[in-house]
Amino acid sequence: MSARSEAARRPLVGITGRRFRLSLIEGSDERYGDRCVDTAMSDFATRVAEAGGLPVHLSYDTDPDAVCDWLAGVVITGGQDMHPACWGGDPSVVRGIDPRTDPMVHDRERDDYEVAVVRAALDRGIPVLGVCRGLQVLNVALGGTLVPDLPAGPVSHLSEECAPTDGTVDHLVSFEPGSIAAGLFDGDVVTNSWHHQAVDRCGVGVVVTGRTADGVVEAIEVPGHPVLGVQWHPEWMKSADPTLTWVVREATRLLERRSES
Repeated sequence: MSARSEAARRPLVGITGRRFRLSLIEGSDERYGDRCVDTAMSDFATRVAEAGGLPVHLSYDTDPDAVCDWLAGVVITGGQDMHPACWGGDPSVVRGIDPRTDPMVHDRERDDYEVAVVRAALDRGIPVLGVCRGLQVLNVALGGTLVPDLPAGPVSHLSEECAPTDGTVDHLVSFEPGSIAAGLFDGDVVTNSWHHQAVDRCGVGVVVTGRTADGVVEAIEVPGHPVLGVQWHPEWMKSADPTLTWVVREATRLLERRSES
């Protein structure tokens, strides 16, 4: 098989990211401070490629419906909080930070774009993996709500450790038998954790399939669909994490079905 034929058999997996002004980058040329840059953590693309997929970074300018006609998989990545207006929350509860003075707190353009990508992907049966913020986007896209700020408790969800890490032993996630997540992991798993928000009310069709001991939601799915959301960061786990491999595998299956039809 030629290299070109082999590449054609690899699924295109869209990966979302951020957009921010260059003035936020220390040492950047001040003349271009008002210009914006699109960026995504390269760990996602690296792991998708290692799993056999062709990673594609999605700009906000990439029409969700049009691009999902080409994609075979989607990864909604982590980042800043979704704006409370997206899910009916209180805009005054913003982790003690004023969004008017810190542009990294919210990005409504990103919120709207990722929700549209999720819905376009679901309409086409495209596998979706939501990571940290991405899990929350999945839930909100389907009508769910969020806990605006988790109270302090026995499990540390906003870890002081720096990525990449597998986290601490207190952050143990248990899965519902028969779920996608349970099928990917051999029992409970210790994961990293960098979030202060979480799923509150589940969206339409969304079920919780993983929690920590304090009851905080760590995994969600939509039964009957190739949809998985995880609250940790698989791209920064030092040990093998099968979730990014899963989305590439499901994308490959979709690509095969498309070629047969």
